Amino acid sequence: MNGDALHEQGMAAAREGRIDDAAPLMERSIEAGPPPPFFFRNLCEIYRLQGRHDEALAAGLKAVAGNPNDPLAHSNLSVLRYERLEPAEAIASAERAIALAPELPGAHFGLAEASLLVGDLARGWQEYEWRWRLAGVPPLTPGLDLPTWDGARLSEGRLLLVADQGFGDGVQFARFIPWARERCGDLVIAASREMQPLLAQIAPGVKLFDAWAEASGCVAVCPLSTLPRLAGVRLDTIPAPVPYLRADPARAAAWRSRLDELVAPGSRRVGLVWAGRPTHRNDRNRSVALTGLGAITGLDGVTFVSLQKGPAVTQVGGYFGRAPLVNLGPELADFEDTLAVIDGLDLMLTVDTAVGHLAGAAGKAVWVMLPHAPDWRWLMARADTPWYPTMRLFRAPAPRDWGAVTAEVAAALRDTFQQG
Repeated sequence: MNGDALHEQGMAAAREGRIDDAAPLMERSIEAGPPPPFFFRNLCEIYRLQGRHDEALAAGLKAVAGNPNDPLAHSNLSVLRYERLEPAEAIASAERAIALAPELPGAHFGLAEASLLVGDLARGWQEYEWRWRLAGVPPLTPGLDLPTWDGARLSEGRLLLVADQGFGDGVQFARFIPWARERCGDLVIAASREMQPLLAQIAPGVKLFDAWAEASGCVAVCPLSTLPRLAGVRLDTIPAPVPYLRADPARAAAWRSRLDELVAPGSRRVGLVWAGRPTHRNDRNRSVALTGLGAITGLDGVTFVSLQKGPAVTQVGGYFGRAPLVNLGPELADFEDTLAVIDGLDLMLTVDTAVGHLAGAAGKAVWVMLPHAPDWRWLMARADTPWYPTMRLFRAPAPRDWGAVTAEVAAALRDTFQQG
């Protein structure tokens, strides 16, 4: 079989999500030679998805050497450089791609994330708007033809805000709702039912809904994730009026009583979440197996309280850590339950999930274990975050090096509780 046919088979496998099948087909297509540069460009992306970053870089560099004017090759390199935690190189590759193809959404989005990661919020927020042009991204308001709000004061008419991204993003950007509310006479918010009770705390009296038919009368629309750009937020001006979320007192009291029954007196109560949603685009990097937390779960004087939801809950059945583990995940009906449990803990420990945002927004002590190349919002090489004053960050020193992270967390837990 010739190289072109093998490469096309590899691409077909990749489109079907069979990445491990795609790689050897593409490798064979190159061996059949002589390969055109775009073979290396595509192989770069496949290797990246497999976490083979060094091989991906070698392939990506061959792609741009063979065809320096291929914007997709430079864009692929930008994404890879971000995952290698090389933001300056990621920015340079994105800029080269944009110079060659000014309307390439992926390159602009890569530039946005790398710029935000290094704290260049002015440039990052602007480029972040290109996310709406990425392939497969649905329209913000299906069936509604509304102009996008520019942040100017609305003297009349209703503004529609949309909680447009994941639950964690919704919690993080909800702090800007009061800023928007000050600038319009009337405000409504479209959000999932899971988010509505949380947003109601921040925007009391505002109508919340999850059906577009209820958006009548609106004169403009704005996603929550665009509000930081409109507000002109920089690292030193991020509003952090913590807490801006609070547990319901009755629920908190009920869950505290439940914990009193399940946790031995005197044992420290540490909430635990080790995995995010499997459908998240970076879940392969941000989630860890429960069995990989041995350095942490081997501590004395601690009871771990699992708030884990989703498929990873089944891992509790294979837990053999020294510290007791109380599994409350299946009993949590909603985010309000999660907030109420967090209210009764000494500390919340989680990977990068919405639970971390909840605890941070509630002003509770929360530690977040981050992958080597973290989401842009956590910035570079710092243990704190301007988004949540009560949050502490622990960073993997290399891709998927959770052993180093858990060892650092275990040592910090010993120090904290001995001193506390």
